[in-house]
Amino acid sequence: MSTHHGEAPESYDTAESWDARYGEVEQRWSGHANSALVDLVSDLPPGRALDAGCGEGADAIWLAARGWDVTALDISEVAVARAREKAGDLPITWVVADLAENLPSGPFDLVSLHYPALRKDADGALLATILGLVVPDGRLLVVGHDLAAVRAHNRLPEGMEPDDYLLPADFAAALDETWTVETRGLRPRRQPPGYDGPDIPDDVLLARRV
Repeated sequence: MSTHHGEAPESYDTAESWDARYGEVEQRWSGHANSALVDLVSDLPPGRALDAGCGEGADAIWLAARGWDVTALDISEVAVARAREKAGDLPITWVVADLAENLPSGPFDLVSLHYPALRKDADGALLATILGLVVPDGRLLVVGHDLAAVRAHNRLPEGMEPDDYLLPADFAAALDETWTVETRGLRPRRQPPGYDGPDIPDDVLLARRV
C-alpha cells in the first residue's frame, strides 16, 4: 500500500471494483459485528435501521437478531449475495445500490455507516440527505479509521486521498442545533478473532437528532 497523495483511481469505488475485491476471497470480513455498533447501539430500543455499506452483512444480521427492522445496502452484488445467504430467515431488506445515487426511503431510527467510501460532492447534498434520513430522537452512527494510524501503518490504498471522501469529521461539522452529539472521537477497535493486522483505532461519531 502507498500513502502518496492524489486522486484515487477511478475504479476504486465502483461496483465492479468492489465485486472484484469480494471475489478474490471466500469471505472478505470477519463475520463479527463491528465493535462500535455493539457498544453504542446495544441499549437502544429497536426500530428501523439503515446499514449503509453493509458488506457481507454482519452488522445488519446483528441488528435484525435484536429486533431491528433493517434495510442493508451495499454497492457490491457479491457482498449482498453472501450477506443474504448468511442471514437466512432474518427479516432484512437487502439492496444492491450505490448509496450516492440510490438513497433508500427513510426515515430511520438508526443510520449506520461503518468505514464508508462515499466521495464528497461539491454542494454537500449527499451528506445533507443522509442526515435527513434520521427521525427525531433517532441516531446517526458514522465510524471511520483513525487516519493518523492508517498513514503510520502505510495502509492507504494506492492513490487514495481520504479527504476526497466523507469522514466522521465532515458529518460532525454538518450537525446543527437539531442534533446532540453523544460520542465523538477515537476509541479502540476490538479486533475480531484471528486478526493479525496493525492496531488502528476507530474514529466515531454518534449523534441523536432532537
